[in-house]
Amino acid sequence: MKRIVKDPKIRRSEILAAAGELFRHQGYVQTTVDAIIQKAGVAKGTFYYYFKSKEDILDALVHDMVDQLCGEYQKIADNPTYSVMDKVRQMLRGQNQLPEKESELMDGLHRPENRELHERINIAIIRKISPIFAEVIEQGNRESVFHVKNALETIQFLLAGSQFLLESGLFQWSQEEQLKRTETMQTIIERSLGAEPGSFSFL
Repeated sequence: MKRIVKDPKIRRSEILAAAGELFRHQGYVQTTVDAIIQKAGVAKGTFYYYFKSKEDILDALVHDMVDQLCGEYQKIADNPTYSVMDKVRQMLRGQNQLPEKESELMDGLHRPENRELHERINIAIIRKISPIFAEVIEQGNRESVFHVKNALETIQFLLAGSQFLLESGLFQWSQEEQLKRTETMQTIIERSLGAEPGSFSFL
């Protein structure tokens, strides 16, 4: 039978998709390279041609996912028809900007076995998405919607704090506890950005 030769980008995407599905359903720790190879239907040599290890494929998944999110965020930041607060609201939708499969992967991050994946995504988000948020905050400074001296650094602290305290799943807050912390985060954001009290009530 004639050997099917696929475009390298397609082959790489297939391996990533297989790994992502396994990570979603059984967790990063429990997924082996052999399981990914079997799921993707490729030879071991083909896998190692594209990825050095399971950790390498984890990094690729994280960066592909966050790059997609960055692309959506940049469209929002560049949209001249949105007000500053419209942009902030759209960008804080976060996970809703992702396609269904990536969204499912994000939903599974709170599982203990996906802790490493969760941490890497949080780091990538802070590094790649903070500058886009900062562009919007700087626009808000120019329009006197916000009054903040160090936009990038402020956004990094806010993102890191909210992701760890509210979204990491480590603390297992009750609904009431989560609500109180969300309300507190609203106040912290408004004060940090020099925004009008209540302007972030949509959180």
